[in-house]
Amino acid sequence: MALDRLLNVARKEFSDHITSRRFIIILGLLLVISTISIYEGIEQYNDSLEAYTEQLQHVQEFEDPYSSWMPSKPSIMYVFMSMMSYMTMLGGILAIAIGFDLVSKEKETRSLKTLLSHPLYRDEIINGKALGGIGALGFAMVLALALAIAMLLVFSVVPTLDEFAAILIFGAVSLGFLLAYFAVALTMSTISKESGNALIYTLVIFFTVSSLLPMFGMMAADAFAGDPPEPPEVSMPQGVVRTVSSSGGFYTSSVSQSVAYDGTQDPEWTAYEEEMKTYIEKRRFISDVSNLLSPQMNYYTVAIAVTNPQIMAMMDAPYGTAQEETPGLAGALGRVWMNIAALIVFPSVFFAATYVKFMRMDIR
Repeated sequence: MALDRLLNVARKEFSDHITSRRFIIILGLLLVISTISIYEGIEQYNDSLEAYTEQLQHVQEFEDPYSSWMPSKPSIMYVFMSMMSYMTMLGGILAIAIGFDLVSKEKETRSLKTLLSHPLYRDEIINGKALGGIGALGFAMVLALALAIAMLLVFSVVPTLDEFAAILIFGAVSLGFLLAYFAVALTMSTISKESGNALIYTLVIFFTVSSLLPMFGMMAADAFAGDPPEPPEVSMPQGVVRTVSSSGGFYTSSVSQSVAYDGTQDPEWTAYEEEMKTYIEKRRFISDVSNLLSPQMNYYTVAIAVTNPQIMAMMDAPYGTAQEETPGLAGALGRVWMNIAALIVFPSVFFAATYVKFMRMDIR
């Protein structure tokens, strides 16, 4: 495989993609809807920033038992949370539109045999087509991020270095999600003889892994985990009931409460909390395993970890424990390393299948 011939094929495919009417229409729709969602996100960010300023002034002006509590400053990454839902739908459609007829169209027009008559090897053709599609998706993602950053600057919202790094990581994760369905479409285009069939097969896989698989995971979690444990019926004496934290302090926790009598924790409630913790962990494990096969769920998980680590900390907090301190960007990514790996493995498997099928395909 010669690099110059490979790049020539990739350059030709990239040019065909970005100048095609289909690509321009879907990309334009994606950018318009992204612009609207970013504008709404900026308005919400400004409202949150005003509320944060008022809370900060209140804490500084009044001395009360809660003076040690400090409100958390909103991050501009909240703006990009609204882009996730549009990216999963329109971005997925854009990726499918690029890849579903890359090879099947060559079969239908019988131009593949003519293409192979030139001094080109099969691996240079299929790898060049893949690189051209990846370049077109990267071009679309760069435009979307550039538009988002430009709107932030227009509204006088300047990202910090950490926030700018988070924006770049969000863009990389979004591109990984698009590559997942581009790889599926390219595989179906290589397997199918007609572009129509390739599109149908791709859409079936798209809706299966995006909708049916998460639903199946929830059903499997309900079936294997069983019914949740029933709380014990405890008669509570008047005037001696308190809520106790696991650390020994006395306060009301929004996550877990243990009934105590005269400073002694009730054993039935302790057993109930242990059973509930085991039940929740079992459900979460089954659901997480099934969600690893869905690019949508992996994308949501990683994108939330990047845009709002506080939500990820709340979701990952074990049952019966207080919420941990909000992790930084590196810590949030460390929590979702399996989802990141799944976003890499999923398209890699389909790209490998495409390569093997194309190299062994009978072209007549």
